[in-house]
Amino acid sequence: MEETIAGTESAQIPQQRGESLQETAVRYAEERHWDVFPGTWLEAVAGVQRCSCGEPACVLPGAHPTREDWPTQATGSATVARRLWSEEPTASILLPTGRTFDAIEVPETAGFLALARMERMELTLGPVTCAPDRRMHFFVLPGAAAKVPDLVRKLGWPPASLDLVALGEGAYVAAPPTRFGSGGAVQWACRPTPANRWLPDAEELISPLAYACGRDR
Repeated sequence: MEETIAGTESAQIPQQRGESLQETAVRYAEERHWDVFPGTWLEAVAGVQRCSCGEPACVLPGAHPTREDWPTQATGSATVARRLWSEEPTASILLPTGRTFDAIEVPETAGFLALARMERMELTLGPVTCAPDRRMHFFVLPGAAAKVPDLVRKLGWPPASLDLVALGEGAYVAAPPTRFGSGGAVQWACRPTPANRWLPDAEELISPLAYACGRDR
């Protein structure tokens, strides 16, 4: 079963124990209508986990695109997704942003502080991931990448002063249960459920996120 960080979501989409990466990718396409595409994967080389790209100093081992034209490879078709992962069953699951969602990326410490603040404010959250590189991604409606800098300025912060970035067209996030590096797997801090199918606008979340990033500097 996918690992989930407890305390942020009670209702969960049912899932079979031992579900493969292929089946998970297919579910993302079928149930959430998210585009998906396979990335690199980890390989054991002399007892050490290395990225399939072959670069010893890879910065995202096991979790980056395998080709430059990856946007054309991304698909929302469950049938195509099943075929892609049948070709490489251990490939990471990558989700392009700027299509059905954008993502606001913040450090893990700021992300959990923001989550606690959002719960007190009774804000409706979309899915949120927490990755092994200690970065969190808050899924929001497309268009966030264009307006987040102005929203941050309106709150009194120079955008460059905060470790907060919105990912839109041309970017991607790694989805659970993708593993990369030696730090473990991407997890859900807030799982996709029927209740959060409708994503929040960036404007709804930016205040607690900017506040948390300001505290985390």
